[in-house]
Amino acid sequence: MIKIYHNPRCKKSREGLEILEESGQKFKIVEYLKTTLSFNELKSIIDLLDITPIELIRKNEAIWKEHYKGKILNDVAVISSMAKHPKLIERPIVINKEKAVIGRPPENIKQIL
Repeated sequence: MIKIYHNPRCKKSREGLEILEESGQKFKIVEYLKTTLSFNELKSIIDLLDITPIELIRKNEAIWKEHYKGKILNDVAVISSMAKHPKLIERPIVINKEKAVIGRPPENIKQIL
């Protein structure tokens, strides 16, 4: 089943959700700010996205700027920061079986439907 990691306050995330709704396919919504992701869940998502952990960070978030910017962080530290502060996770993320994309732009989601 398709899964979207969604933040309803984010315009791009809402646009991604709309693309899924229009596809007519069944999907599950995970509001990751309410249901936080574990380190291992984040690691699995990053592996599916085939990116480095730092590529999933929202670097303009105040939490990043205040606590992490300018520091040398290994992958474990970056993933741990996202587990601790889920606002740092780029959104939306859509997973369909063994494929995943970050919905920025939201049209990226169509690649895996």
